[in-house]
Amino acid sequence: MSILRTLTVIAFTCALGAQERLPNTAALTLEGDLAARMVDGINTYLIHETDAAPERRARFWKRDYSSPGAYEQSISSNRERLRRIIGATDPRAAVTSLMLDVTTAHDSVVGKGTGYRIHAVRWPVFDGIFAEGLLLEPERTPVARIVAIPDADWSPEMLAGLRPGLFASAQFARRLAENGCLVVVPTIIDRKDTWSGIPGTRMTNMPHREWIYRMAYQTGRHIVGYEAQAVLAAVDWFARENTRVAAPIAVAGYGEGGLVALYSAALDTRIRATLVSGYFQPREQLWSEPVYRDLWSLVREFGDAELASLIAPRSLVVEAAKTPEVTGPPAMTTERRGATPNGAIHTPAIDSVRSEVQRARTFYTSLKASDKLQLVESGAGRGEPGSEQALIALLRGAGVNKALAPPGQVPSNLQPEYDTTARMKRQFDGWVEHTQRLVRRSPARRQEFWSRLDTSSPERWKETSQFFRNYIWDEVIGRMPDPNVPANARSRLIFYEPKFKGYEVVLDVWPGIFAQGILLVPKNIKPGERRPVVVCQHGLEGRPTDVADPKVDSHYYHRYAVRLAEEGFVTFAPQNPYIGEDRFRMIQRRGHPLKLALFSFILGQHQRVLEWLAAQPFVDPQRIGFYGLSYGGKTAVRVPPLLSGYALSICSADFNEWVWKNTSIDSKYSYLLTPEYDMIEFDFANVVNYSDLGNLMAPRPFMVERGHHDGVAPDDWVAYEFSHTRNFFATRMNLPDRAEIEFFNGPHTINGDGTFKFLRRHLKWPE
Repeated sequence: MSILRTLTVIAFTCALGAQERLPNTAALTLEGDLAARMVDGINTYLIHETDAAPERRARFWKRDYSSPGAYEQSISSNRERLRRIIGATDPRAAVTSLMLDVTTAHDSVVGKGTGYRIHAVRWPVFDGIFAEGLLLEPERTPVARIVAIPDADWSPEMLAGLRPGLFASAQFARRLAENGCLVVVPTIIDRKDTWSGIPGTRMTNMPHREWIYRMAYQTGRHIVGYEAQAVLAAVDWFARENTRVAAPIAVAGYGEGGLVALYSAALDTRIRATLVSGYFQPREQLWSEPVYRDLWSLVREFGDAELASLIAPRSLVVEAAKTPEVTGPPAMTTERRGATPNGAIHTPAIDSVRSEVQRARTFYTSLKASDKLQLVESGAGRGEPGSEQALIALLRGAGVNKALAPPGQVPSNLQPEYDTTARMKRQFDGWVEHTQRLVRRSPARRQEFWSRLDTSSPERWKETSQFFRNYIWDEVIGRMPDPNVPANARSRLIFYEPKFKGYEVVLDVWPGIFAQGILLVPKNIKPGERRPVVVCQHGLEGRPTDVADPKVDSHYYHRYAVRLAEEGFVTFAPQNPYIGEDRFRMIQRRGHPLKLALFSFILGQHQRVLEWLAAQPFVDPQRIGFYGLSYGGKTAVRVPPLLSGYALSICSADFNEWVWKNTSIDSKYSYLLTPEYDMIEFDFANVVNYSDLGNLMAPRPFMVERGHHDGVAPDDWVAYEFSHTRNFFATRMNLPDRAEIEFFNGPHTINGDGTFKFLRRHLKWPE
């Protein structure tokens, strides 16, 4: 060993003995993978909050049982919140009639049964967007008008008995028609992956439902809401027909169709009776179901029993039956990948169905309508849907008091060549097109949202901009309580370099959840001197050591926290919880139904970090900047704009036209093509884009670092979006020198040229 190396070891050993930890901190003794422990702590918290959700829902409800009218009024706000949660918010087109699918090659009549004919039909839902399916039309005046909704992997023809695949007892659309009901059977988007992807670019193994869910979620819409709107458009037609010949309106659905039936009836009081088969159960484990059922904030306010309370005192029949078994997305292949890998549907234990029905019964009993809620157990909860008992209960709930006729003959299929695949493709394309229209309209929606922002004076800016910070935090990201336990700072010395010392630091944030990182402190800080700080944030699957270990030179980060410390800055490299692949993404799955997301926790961790840094005697709390790459750049536009403790922010290798990035159906850069399902944020497109988040930094400086060869997005997307921020700083705030972008000839990496100059200038630190 060389003399220099020996002296270094001796010096480091002495330093450890003299100052093994930062002043005013306890010794850090935690061992093992602290990042994994952090992620586990957040997931444990979410599991506990999920379990506690049913008891806490009462705070969202002010039920008045004094009369049916008073009750309806008291739950109206809950109904409107549900409408927004499932994205059933677009005005529907007027439905004056159903359109028969007739061409020169075929008639609309595709089948004929005992006492009814079956037509191929379509009807408008939104402007230019149609639902399609079958109409089972009785030969006599209908006793009821019913929307019968199949599971996602059942065709309308299967439910009507025109094509094989179901036991006759499960063909409840056919059975209702045989008993004199006029029945509309809509096409429900299936779970195949045939069209999920961008032909010629990349295809995925996402179920069609997930493909639509991902892009719709970003616009505040949902596949559940779209299909509920299709059902309610059929109900609009029923209501119009009732002005001529009155008949009760009902809905019945199985599996995914049961889900749609439940939500449709919860939204629309015109529906007199509802049958939900193979779906009703406790909904707290929504996060474990397929991702296309993911609903922002649902579980905080609604379980299936609370949805039933929106139907009460109208008739609701719950049929416990075997559910469609879903174990995951279509199989991944070399050519197709990217689907959310988790999420399953299994038949629930009969006791869990009973318990949720019993919760719903309390609402019906309070309305003196307990006879309007009925549980039917088909085969002890594992039988076929559409049992005779369930159909009798549905019809009686609708006011049709007659015995159920015995099954007739199987209807004849008059057009066996009718192309149901082409119909599914049209339905798929219709929902995609409607979503893309919303994407195209989203800039105008954002402009409308931000119109209340007032930059006429610094005082008005400060006053009006806080509303937008609060709204984004509360409604788009999801807000945790402020850190609510003492920081209990612990540290240990891990680096002793010629120019700085490095400490690993752990700070408690909430019970069981901590923040952790590496603090680099220059050695030449004089007593009483306060230095600027740069918080240096790693990217996806990163570690603080990637940026702050003097012995590590990552090709992404180039030791930039070390280089800044060598220039005299204090630096802190936090461990963000986006690590562990699907383990961290489960934070999103568990959090969304509770109106929480990954950044709900990251924001709280940074609140605690800022609080602690500001209290250090060698830190100037007015000069704390943020500099993050990739997912750290994503943090740069979501954390400093919302937290006033950051004096500036630098977004490296992430700044983007974020709406396009998450919704594009024609670009290779689209997140629709990747497994990163954690990227989407509910209604983001109508509220905010990256330029708006950059604007919220004002009057604090904001910078973008962009490599020409960065595969995150093309240069023109980045330049286009940043131009809005640049314009805002220059023309609205009159601060043109505080918004910068540096393009450099390189890849997805820290360049550290213009950004370092930006830090020195705005944090007032000499070169």
